Amino acid sequence: MAGSWRAKAQAGGLLLALLGWVSSCVTTFVPLWKSLNLELNELEVWSMGLWQVCIAREEGVVECRAHGSFLALPPELRVSRLLMCLSNGLGLLGALLAAPGLEGWTPCEDKPRLKRRLLLAGGATFGTAGMATLAPVSWVAYNTVLDFWDSSVPDIVPRWEFGEATFLGWFAGAFLAAGGLLLACSARSTTKLLSCIHYLCKEVRGHLVGLLNHFFHLFLTWL
Repeated sequence: MAGSWRAKAQAGGLLLALLGWVSSCVTTFVPLWKSLNLELNELEVWSMGLWQVCIAREEGVVECRAHGSFLALPPELRVSRLLMCLSNGLGLLGALLAAPGLEGWTPCEDKPRLKRRLLLAGGATFGTAGMATLAPVSWVAYNTVLDFWDSSVPDIVPRWEFGEATFLGWFAGAFLAAGGLLLACSARSTTKLLSCIHYLCKEVRGHLVGLLNHFFHLFLTWL
């Protein structure tokens, strides 16, 4: 029974982490971190990512142009590039470390201590990848909010808003962190595993409630 619980926790943790890793990779490369609607020209929608700026026109044509020099980018975009690439690499490393530590994986079957250490290392790596994703996405989102409500900018000037990649990045970081924590917990005893899962559910619920409250206050402020 204990082995069944542990195997399910490991499978769930790895699936969560892999989903977060794929989402983080998509977030890194799509030009949807910010969006801009021009009121003077409603036929064009601008979007910006870490690597390029795109213009989508009404007839369905999308034109993209890569950013100029890396050093000419704003600080948050430079750091975000580095952290997101680091997160993608750590996510791949976490998968390679955690996979041999899963129950039912034949390599290292006769070395339970090594499998436990591999699971702990994989979980910690996934957790670090999650933090490396959440930090740049939150930084860019914070600067976007500050620029949007900057009173020194005339109202007629268009403002950048959140793009779809911002929300995808938040979910990616949360999935990576949750999957890593679940993998690390599954390397412990059954009693500690159940308490760890309970703690994980409580933390995830608390973060979701806090995030919803934050967006609710932003919505009220916008109104």
